[in-house]
Amino acid sequence: MRLSEFRQLIEDEFGEVRGEWIAHSHTLSSFGMTADEAVESGVDLRDVWIQLCTDFDVPEERRLGRDDPRS
Repeated sequence: MRLSEFRQLIEDEFGEVRGEWIAHSHTLSSFGMTADEAVESGVDLRDVWIQLCTDFDVPEERRLGRDDPRS
């Protein structure tokens, strides 16, 4: 997963402003650091995304992101 895809998943699920706040402020339960800190320390982006989904009870059907009818 590229960083741009990771950021888009966060924005699609939580909204631009709330998503940025969550990535910057929420301590991920299994990493003991925020999503931004985890990304900066080299944690796999998929693992960070899955943990965000787990922490915020994102349903399985939304974890792959929004369907884009243009693709």
